[in-house]
Amino acid sequence: MTLILTLDTSTVVEAALVADGVILAAGRVDDARAHAEELAPLVQRVLGEAGHALSDLTGIVVGVGPGPFTGLRVGVATGTTLAEVLGIPVTGACSLDAVAAAWAARGAPEDFVVVSDARRKEVYWARYDAFGRRGDGPHVTAPADVPALPLAGPGAHLVGEPSGPTTLDAAWLAVTPLPDAGLEPLYLRRPDAEVSTARKSALPRARVSLSRTR
Repeated sequence: MTLILTLDTSTVVEAALVADGVILAAGRVDDARAHAEELAPLVQRVLGEAGHALSDLTGIVVGVGPGPFTGLRVGVATGTTLAEVLGIPVTGACSLDAVAAAWAARGAPEDFVVVSDARRKEVYWARYDAFGRRGDGPHVTAPADVPALPLAGPGAHLVGEPSGPTTLDAAWLAVTPLPDAGLEPLYLRRPDAEVSTARKSALPRARVSLSRTR
């Protein structure tokens, strides 16, 4: 039996336990600013509800976004650390792919877009076919630049009227096989604070004395 723990912190805090493609337990904390405080207790709660321990896990799948820097960092770091301690594999998946997979399983339209809130009056989005296969994206743009297609995802309302699921269910990171996105978080835009590349001298500036010529 495969027993996969899934984690996603691209929006709120989510965790789920999936055994051979069947969801055993899932939970979420609707707080977009408490990922570090809430993720570990949520993992323990999900495992407890399913009657399993961390030592029972055979793998971990973590959503790598797109999303904000702080949230994604917590989820990816937690997933990779647990995997290293337990000696099990960890893979990353695009978080938007999980929404697409959930809609495809229920009968999605031939062409649709999954959207999440990128803040700063922007959205993250990617385009999918009826099988949940991503054909374009993910991107970060203004809502007006999102293709005029059926909408799903937690940021769909920022673009128009949603037609599909509007929550990101972390369990769908493992219910169906998703493309391996690696473990590098998908920030999609540069952080506000960047390391300066300008060289600064460590020597004190010499004082220049100008004498008036008589």
